[in-house]
Amino acid sequence: MQNQSIYNTGAVIDLDVNRRATFVARTYAHLTGAIFAFTLIEVWLFKSGLAEHIARTLLGGSWLLVLGGFMIIGWLATKVAQSSSSLALQYAALAGYVAAEATIFVPLLYVANQFAPGAISSAAAVTFVGFSGLTAVVFITRKDFSFLRGLLMWGMVIALVLIVASALFGFNMGTWFSVGMVALAGGAILFETSNVLRYYPEDRYVAAALSLFASVALMFWYVLRLFISARD
Repeated sequence: MQNQSIYNTGAVIDLDVNRRATFVARTYAHLTGAIFAFTLIEVWLFKSGLAEHIARTLLGGSWLLVLGGFMIIGWLATKVAQSSSSLALQYAALAGYVAAEATIFVPLLYVANQFAPGAISSAAAVTFVGFSGLTAVVFITRKDFSFLRGLLMWGMVIALVLIVASALFGFNMGTWFSVGMVALAGGAILFETSNVLRYYPEDRYVAAALSLFASVALMFWYVLRLFISARD
């Protein structure tokens, strides 16, 4: 969720049409670049054989520690990107977040690759269609979805509590949890896309791309989990 302090001055909605269009184009170009970089990292990890070692290490250790470390990295990356007017720092935050996401995804992709052939490409296609459709809703309706902020924060807290409880007590949250998380990710995409059109400062297009990337990654994670569970 966005830090409201970044919206204090120079919001995109106050710009003329051409400057606003340039900001949006830059944001989505950087989002595409982040997804491409994520894909290249994963391909390299799997082709080099490092993916198996990473998967076994993460799956064999404390998942709570991994989750905690990832959340800290995500929070720091988002904070730096949103609060800094330095493009270099914004790019560093985006690069760090993409690398962290690529690492945390390895165990899930490894399991999918081993036990659910075709699930990765299917999940990627569904995520792309879902993201495109939700983006179109925002662009066509021009509706301000900032009202979702409270609901999304509440949903994320509940999800985190359930994930921690699952790790501590060893119960499986099942298919409906993944369905709920896909819906939550969809809400996040609506929220972030609306912010891209309205509230970001003109110089934070890299930070905007990071926020969108995080929402897309969240949706992909849980769509892939659904495809894996369907193949069990």
